[in-house]
Order: sequence, then C-alpha cells, then structure tokens
Amino acid sequence: MAKKKVSNKHKGHQEAPIPKGRLLAIGGHESKGEGDKNKEQERNKEFESEEILKFFVSKLSGEKPMVVVIPTASNIPEEMAKDYVKVLKELGVEKVEVLDIRNREEAKDPKNLKVVERASGFFFTGGNQLRLTSILGGTDMLQLMRERYTYEDILIAGTSAGAVALSTPMIYEVMTHGGFIKGDVRVTTGLEFMKDVAIDTHFIQRGRMVRMAQCIVTNPGCIGIGLEEDTAAYVTEGREMLVIGSGLMTVVDGMDLTSTDIYKIGTGDPFSVRGLKVHLLAKDETYSVPTYDQLHL
Repeated sequence: MAKKKVSNKHKGHQEAPIPKGRLLAIGGHESKGEGDKNKEQERNKEFESEEILKFFVSKLSGEKPMVVVIPTASNIPEEMAKDYVKVLKELGVEKVEVLDIRNREEAKDPKNLKVVERASGFFFTGGNQLRLTSILGGTDMLQLMRERYTYEDILIAGTSAGAVALSTPMIYEVMTHGGFIKGDVRVTTGLEFMKDVAIDTHFIQRGRMVRMAQCIVTNPGCIGIGLEEDTAAYVTEGREMLVIGSGLMTVVDGMDLTSTDIYKIGTGDPFSVRGLKVHLLAKDETYSVPTYDQLHL
C-alpha cells in the first residue's frame, strides 16, 4: 500500500526518518528445536524446527554480533533468559549477554547502557508486557534503543509479551474472555518502535480476534497485527512486513470501517462494528502498513 499523505500544503517538510533498524515480532511458543510439536505443527507442511530463531540469527549484522536477552517481562527472568542464551549459542551466536532489568534504576545504570550501545541484536522474552512498559518507559535505556533502531542497522526481536510491547497502542489486559464488552480491553502506550500499530500474540490459539477488533474500533487510525504461535512478522523500513513461521498473521484494518456504536453504548455493553477489513497472511506473504507522514517524532 502507498504511504498516505494528508495534502501537499506542506510539501517539502522534513519527514520522520525511515528506521534503519529492523524488528522481529514473534507470536509466542516459537520452536526451540526441542522436538515437542503440537498437533497443528505435526500436520503443517510449513513447519520447520527453530525456523524463527534461525531467521533471527541470520539477520544479525556485523562480524561476531552480540545479542542481548532482556527477560524483564518475565516473573522468572533467570530461567527464561537461560533458555534463550542456550538456544542462541547452539545456533552459533558466540556473544550473548543478559540484561536482567528489574527496576527503573537499573534501566538508567551506565554499565547497562554500555551493553545496549554494543549490541547488534536484542531479544525481549515473554511474560507481562506491562512490566516492560512500566520499567523501561521513559528511561535512558529505552531512549538509547529507540535512537539506535532509528539510525543504526540493529535487530530488535520480541516474543509473546515482548512482541506485544514493541508497538503502540498496546493491549495489556482484557477483563472478559472474548473482549466483546465495551471497556474490557485495556490499552496503553507500548515501547513505540512502531506507532499506530497494535500487536497481539497467541492470536488464533487463544481466540483474540474480538479483543483486537475492540482495540482497533476505538483507534481506527491504527492497524492490528495478530500473530499466531510459531509465527513472526519481520519488519523493515518501519512498515514493510514479511511473514515467517508455521502459522498465520492476521491484519485488522479499521481505517475504512462504515459504522460502530462503541461511542454511544455504555461501558459493559457489547459493541458493534461494520466494515472492518481482515487479511490472513501465511509464510512468505508481505504486507505494507498504511501510514500517514509522521508530523512529529
């Protein structure tokens, strides 16, 4: 899709830079080569053991690149980090460090910032996305990562909660199972590597279509990206997506929705919407996020 412009009135204005960094948003439960395939993977001819993590390693830039694992989202960070350090080293990454950031002071520590400055790749583990935004939001560490993502060829990956937090808006809590009740889908600002994009994970496995729909109906200028388990979106230039893995990427587009009653009904009532566009994209499909020129950074 072509990049949208509001008008030519301010032709020649300086646009926000196209990021030189890349993102890898993973829908969770990516294969780690442990041989424990589920029923869908057993029957899926597209399934490839460790495909997504191998892809991550293959896209790291530089000679002997260093990867930093950030298990901040997890309530068992040491165990979570250990698993990824092991598999990354088995896949050939010689330099893997862990930044076990558990509070905001640690996110400002100059020693930790030096690690961020040296890394070619970052990997946010799963857990609770609100831990990531509450601990890292507004810190020197996040600012440095965002600056490097904008101006340097680095790769930032996140799985499950780590993927959900990569963009803005960010779903952080749902009060009902399906998310069809107005007010039950709680949304906040994510880490903002992508703006006007909401990412959700375990999308088909956990039936998260309706909760994403409510997020987009209340923010129809945004695009919803739903990633199934063992499925990822590789993002270049801040908006060009390539689907990898054994499942589907679901795109929820509300920019041209025709009607909704969400602004009229009371909190606690089911909402209605007409005209949502939904795309289902499998491995090797591409998608360009429709965006407006960013008028401010």
